[in-house]
Amino acid sequence: MTKPKPLFHTLLLILPIIALFPSSPESRRLPFLGKHSLLHKPTNNIINSNYTYEIRYFQQTLDHFSFDDRPKFPQRYLINTDHWAGPSRMGPIFLYCGNEGDIEWFAVNSGFVWELAPSFGALVIFPEHRYYGESMPYGSRDEAYKNASTLAHLTAEQALADYAVLITDLKRNLSAEASPVILFGGSYGGMLAAWMRLKYPHIAIGALAASAPILQFEDIVPLETFYNIVSNDFRRESTSCFDTIKKSWAVITSVGQKVNGLDHLAETFHLCGKLKSTYDLSNWLDSAYSYLAMVDYPYPSDFLMPLPAYPIKEVCKEIDRSADGTNVLDQIFKGVSVYYNYTGEADCFDLDDDPHGMSGWDWQACTEMVMPMSSDKNSSMFPEWAYNYTSYAEECFNNFGVKPRPTWITTEFGGHDYKSVLKTFGSNIIFSNGLLDPWSGGSVLENISDSVVALVTEEGAHHLDLRAATADDPDWLVAQRASEVKLIKGWIDDYYTTKKSVFNM
Repeated sequence: MTKPKPLFHTLLLILPIIALFPSSPESRRLPFLGKHSLLHKPTNNIINSNYTYEIRYFQQTLDHFSFDDRPKFPQRYLINTDHWAGPSRMGPIFLYCGNEGDIEWFAVNSGFVWELAPSFGALVIFPEHRYYGESMPYGSRDEAYKNASTLAHLTAEQALADYAVLITDLKRNLSAEASPVILFGGSYGGMLAAWMRLKYPHIAIGALAASAPILQFEDIVPLETFYNIVSNDFRRESTSCFDTIKKSWAVITSVGQKVNGLDHLAETFHLCGKLKSTYDLSNWLDSAYSYLAMVDYPYPSDFLMPLPAYPIKEVCKEIDRSADGTNVLDQIFKGVSVYYNYTGEADCFDLDDDPHGMSGWDWQACTEMVMPMSSDKNSSMFPEWAYNYTSYAEECFNNFGVKPRPTWITTEFGGHDYKSVLKTFGSNIIFSNGLLDPWSGGSVLENISDSVVALVTEEGAHHLDLRAATADDPDWLVAQRASEVKLIKGWIDDYYTTKKSVFNM
């Protein structure tokens, strides 16, 4: 069986959702201030009893790299000054680099940033990524996403310039030019944090880049890495579970080819409507397995879906428990229901439901965020398929009228020979990763220098360290966060020492 070639992988933390291009079943994708420039919204939103923020809007430049007189757009950001030591004491500023989605969702899921603020006396700011959430150019999402011309300024480079301009204006209007800035980000936001530290070292003195696959481009890492990690996460829990999933793809195809086979599959998997093809069902299952690997957290969570602790273990228990006397399809349904229906509240499943709306990321993946992947039949529980750039480019052109630039990210931000480059030109970056996370395979997993550090945990999943602390945190997670705090404190202390030395001169 040959698997359709994947197009887009969402990064997230973010908003990982599989959606299909309706035009072609041959493609699939997977899936942080002055009065003159601020609009104040008199609303304080409560994240929980400990986190509060004010919503503000900054009139942002649409194109930072030209001098065209284009209309500005309101960039939303969240800000909290409750614990800030203030400009006179050079109180630090913690900035989370917004990802591909609503910034409030990222704020809710980045408790580590909020929890550090009191001990550091830090101001906290969560700027929203352009073209996501409420930060829409051209007045509305419909207009911003209208065509290639209106989407042209949705790039990582423009987003980083947004953050640089915003923080510069904010510091100026708070008389806080001397306050050091620490960047945070997870997944795509982690990539942005690392790249911003490299591109704008005068803006930020350090960055925590959690689960940031900055090497998932071109041929820097093996193309089968992502799906091999997903597969290994299942195999470590149960070899029989791994084998059942691996066998299921052929069974789905075989059943679907029979008379009324698609109806039988729809009934077996409790789908809300008719099944158009086995491809749609396989894509839905692929989604569940990949996201389970990303959020295989050691405690219950509702990051993507309400899930138990170590959800892959629970999925495999369900699959293995029904092995005797139960056909493969029923086994798979029982297992995948842990992801899609752990609470038991869903009566049926809608394969076409895309609540997050990933067309913004589709555009980014069709322009500069080209992350090639494949699946190997010998090491993966997924069907074999090979990356096909020609098909990828054709699909992008059909949908957006653009051709991808697969080498642009490495041209703009680097990636090849990254060890020597980071060692020579980089400093004050933490790359944190959990090896259960399939995106870890595209990140930096070893120390580059004393100040470009990799913190790697065997049992960690997708930017688990950025989540709020809980009573159920294992010792290794507590230790990882303590290491991050120590490094960040060191950066800030060194900055203060340097500032005082210069001032005394």
